[in-house]
Amino acid sequence: MLALVTWQVLVAGPLARLDERISRALVDLVPRWLSELGADLGNMTVALPVLGCAMAYAVWRGRRSQALFAGLTMALVPLLVIPLKEWTARPGPLEPWAAGYYPSGHTATAMVAYAGAAFLVSNRLIPLAVVLTALTATGLILRGFHWPLDVLASVALCLPLLRWPVIAARYGRPARS
Repeated sequence: MLALVTWQVLVAGPLARLDERISRALVDLVPRWLSELGADLGNMTVALPVLGCAMAYAVWRGRRSQALFAGLTMALVPLLVIPLKEWTARPGPLEPWAAGYYPSGHTATAMVAYAGAAFLVSNRLIPLAVVLTALTATGLILRGFHWPLDVLASVALCLPLLRWPVIAARYGRPARS
């Protein structure tokens, strides 16, 4: 999925053109304060403290390896997103002179931070993590901060990363005697 979407963005293919038409129709469908509220959920100043608190809770509960893997997964986000932004240099929906909108760093941050926090605290919180990520993505699109494909690319990029905390849980358990 990521390869297909990236290719379409790079060559301004039909999927990217459709993406731009859809985005133009969606921008400002809701009041800006509402879409900005959703988009702000992906800010590092909001999402990282949530993950940090969940990591502290996991360490307190003796699940250091899971906390470490969740933190390392979050650290991978800018290492993966920033080079893609530089390479694709896609302009923004409302700022055609600017570049670096693909993929969405806010969506990636929200997805990894909230899913990681949910995994560390309770698997029952995973639906909440999905909702928070969806609200972030929707806010970014409706406010005009990102094209829909920017958001989709971040989900495709980060979904495999969410396996790392699961692997840590599986292999980080003490051996039973």
